[in-house]
Amino acid sequence: MAGNLGRRAFLKASLLVGGGLLIDASLPLPATAAGEGAGTLGAFIAIAPDGRVTITGKNPEIGQGIKTSLPMIIADELDVDWDQVTVTQAMVNEAVYGPQTAGGSRATPTNWMPLRQVGAAARALLVDAAAKHWGVPADSITTRSGRLLHAASGRSLGYGEVAAEAAALPMPDPATVRLKDPAEFRIIGRPTGGVDSPRVVRGEPIFGIDTRLPGMLYAAFERCPVFGGTLKSADLDAVRGKPGVRQVFTVKGNGRAESLVDGVAVLATSWWLANQARESLTVEWDEGPGAAQSTEAYDAQAKALLDGAPQAELFRTGDVDGALAGAAKRITADYAYPYLSHAPLEPQNCTALWHEDGTLELWAPSQLPERGRGVVADALGLKPEQITMHMPRIGGGFGRRLMNDYVVQAAAIARQVPGTPVKLVWTRTQDIQHDFYRPAGWHRFTAGLDAAGRPTAFAAHFVTLTRGGKPVSGGEFDFQELPALMTPNLVFAQSGIDSVVPTGPMRAPRSNGLAWAYQSFLDEVAQAAGTDLPALLLGLLGEPRALPARQGSQVQFHTGRARGVIEKALAMSSWPVKPAAGSAKGFAFYFCHLGYFAEVVEAAVAQDGTVRVPRVWVAGDIGSQVVNPSGAENQVRGSVIDGLGQALGGLSITLAGGRIEQENFDTYPLPRIPGTPDIAVEFVRSDFPPTGLGEPALPPVIPALCNAVFAATGKRVRKLPLDTAGFSRPA
Repeated sequence: MAGNLGRRAFLKASLLVGGGLLIDASLPLPATAAGEGAGTLGAFIAIAPDGRVTITGKNPEIGQGIKTSLPMIIADELDVDWDQVTVTQAMVNEAVYGPQTAGGSRATPTNWMPLRQVGAAARALLVDAAAKHWGVPADSITTRSGRLLHAASGRSLGYGEVAAEAAALPMPDPATVRLKDPAEFRIIGRPTGGVDSPRVVRGEPIFGIDTRLPGMLYAAFERCPVFGGTLKSADLDAVRGKPGVRQVFTVKGNGRAESLVDGVAVLATSWWLANQARESLTVEWDEGPGAAQSTEAYDAQAKALLDGAPQAELFRTGDVDGALAGAAKRITADYAYPYLSHAPLEPQNCTALWHEDGTLELWAPSQLPERGRGVVADALGLKPEQITMHMPRIGGGFGRRLMNDYVVQAAAIARQVPGTPVKLVWTRTQDIQHDFYRPAGWHRFTAGLDAAGRPTAFAAHFVTLTRGGKPVSGGEFDFQELPALMTPNLVFAQSGIDSVVPTGPMRAPRSNGLAWAYQSFLDEVAQAAGTDLPALLLGLLGEPRALPARQGSQVQFHTGRARGVIEKALAMSSWPVKPAAGSAKGFAFYFCHLGYFAEVVEAAVAQDGTVRVPRVWVAGDIGSQVVNPSGAENQVRGSVIDGLGQALGGLSITLAGGRIEQENFDTYPLPRIPGTPDIAVEFVRSDFPPTGLGEPALPPVIPALCNAVFAATGKRVRKLPLDTAGFSRPA
């Protein structure tokens, strides 16, 4: 029925048990926000007779605050006070709720207008019910704090008092209901604590790893240490008698890393006992061709490729060769960054219950739960409707849980013990050594300047990792990388290194590597031109305007919005005023995931090369509204800490003999509280729809840091992570 309504919404009102109003709102997404193939967006509002309002959070909560901010949008348009609201978590059901994802900074732009319409339509329904109750025109009634007010007579009613009457009325068309003027917002734009925060602080069991079911067994899963390896044999009898062990069996994979790989499952009465038995397994693997791959070999191949002609030309405009040949000055530099692991604090886990009737129930902390249900169904020969999926809170993901391999593993194990719940938990080492990594990348840049120092030509050769001749996930190129769209003579070229290492999106996919390389090199260009990076970029941006979208994208880059955040960051940081001796400031700008961010980092470099970051200034433009400023600032600060950790913490995933060498946080050290700088955040409001914030604040901080290190030491950082041994400052 809803599908026949086109762009209109399908809303249904019904009576709650014991009275009250239940609103099931199923809204098609605007094509400009959702893209081709988008489903419906559903939200539920329940108003009890006593006026309590329950709003369902539709998306996975991964620490980004979406379980708070999306219900805030509904509550504001409904015109209730936030303390009247209780938020519940939805089950996985995209037929009802529409896309339920945590990734790509898409939740706010996708849901902003539909959820406003949900709240406004519910408010209109309650107004109509009050109008009929009093026998007055609906336009004579106003609302405030969950009450209906008739100023002419001085009468008022609580929402709960007319909820049952409202349930009997036909729902209004959300496309025609009056939305609030932003000046009327009382919840949107107000700093609001996370709805789960008290429960997190109290240590309540709300995360996937906390799942407990009666009669549950714990599972540990052993797999080949080399990517792509398969199982040859395993001595299962040797561990069957281990304490607490109830089941040991092999699992046959389908050869797809994102689905199911070969392995051995051990089930026991506690996870510790299951893991102890797993570690004592004797298993023989066919390691396959992946055993010959290594970081050292990748680096050698990359150098050879950069020294040769590119394998493919991605984009060309103007006469690059001629412009470079006639340039008054040419600058060339190579940049390289390593594989990175997501390393969420909550390791991969999933609880699965294979029911006796052949249906499956899952408790999966997944960023793409509906996709996970589809992958499980495909791997195990089920129909998606045979799988029920719960969405517990997620203890970090940063893109790792966009892949659902651990969900498939849990389901495949549970199938072997019907009627018994099974909780699979990975060890920290497994989590680091069997990730879908941010891919490594290598770049060679050449720029040409005219006699006045203006950039006239730009050539970039990108060596990425490939599989089947195509860039791996996360290793794709972005055709809007600056100075694209602003340089008359430009060429982007690419070569590839075949790799078996699984990769995937990491917070700010592609951008977290590309931004560092491009903005660092542009800082070199600015120095060669006798200026600084902000001045160079402002000169390239020119007058405020929307530039045409580059191939493969519908996103337009707006030079005015870029200029706005650059100027704000410069003002916040008192650029170019220099800090104390031994310190310096660095700048970078980046646009990704619809967000514009400019950042200035102050780096203090000791005589021994130790780098400390006392302060960071961040200016961002994410549109006309910041739904929850408290959550927004948390997202920005988290992005800054993440980025600094990637550059300064020695974070690097290396491969030898097809095996990941890092094992735990001692060899893959995450950033710690003592290294956290003072981070100032300001938002530049612009007349554009609100956009997301999980990703766009991260990319600029890494080049800003490295540009600051250069300003302090005179030495460029052209390889990550930053090796402080080579960056001691002059005495």
